[in-house]
Amino acid sequence: MEYQVTHTTEYLYQQPVSLCYNIAKLLLRDHNNQVCKSTSVSITPTPDILEEYEDYFGNKVIYFAIQKEHSQLTVTIQSQVEKLMEPVPTLNFYKDMPWEEARELIQAPGDENFIARQYVPATEFTEITPEILQYSKASFTPGRSVYEVAKDIMQRIHDDFEFDPGFTTVATPVEKVMEVKKGVCQDFAHVAIACIRSAGLAARYVSGYLETLPPAGKEKLIGVDASHAWLSVYVPNTGWIDFDPTNNIMPGMQHITIGWGRDYNDITPLKGVIVSSGTHELNVAVDVKRMS
Repeated sequence: MEYQVTHTTEYLYQQPVSLCYNIAKLLLRDHNNQVCKSTSVSITPTPDILEEYEDYFGNKVIYFAIQKEHSQLTVTIQSQVEKLMEPVPTLNFYKDMPWEEARELIQAPGDENFIARQYVPATEFTEITPEILQYSKASFTPGRSVYEVAKDIMQRIHDDFEFDPGFTTVATPVEKVMEVKKGVCQDFAHVAIACIRSAGLAARYVSGYLETLPPAGKEKLIGVDASHAWLSVYVPNTGWIDFDPTNNIMPGMQHITIGWGRDYNDITPLKGVIVSSGTHELNVAVDVKRMS
């Protein structure tokens, strides 16, 4: 499957901005079932400084600075990506690895699971509150496999929480989401990650896109897709397994990965600092177009 992904971010400033510094994490990364074949970057006004590098987690990063007065900033990233069919997973590994054994292996000294261990501690967005501990307890029954635990948490969040794009913001804590049982994909991923980490297991936040299909007989509108988020859970001796609690599915060909980190803060699409005295308006348009 091949896709063309276009992500446009537009800032309209009430007062002119004399200087801005920005970091964009919108370049798709390659991994076991995804190859980014080409990427074009368009930034208006033209940056005075433009650099690309990889962050600690291996995500591709664009750093740019505009050192002249401007009243609008537009960043468009267009990528061609190929999704590959993964080999049929060896489910016995998933089903036979109890979560208690996985925890022991992850936390044991040594280099084998070193990378996974950095995804175990709680963060600001994945705080392990008493509510998280109580909620996750029902899934962590004795002897249950990591795979079954994560799948159960995914299903429960999908059933128990209401998708409400108008309720939360990027700063809404897990504690509040647990209280009202509302939020968006970012919130649900954080809740699930907090639940997994509450038992000493490793889970990472994944940022990307999800292809959405129009109703039968209707044309797909340009720009109606959106950024998406899910989580990935680590199973020793097997690797990372993705779960999408928003849709209660295991991500596949229609999930396109940008990158991952400990939480949203590690893979924020675009953030920066501006020198200005006014407010601004933000518009984001995403289009995921199936090419073949």
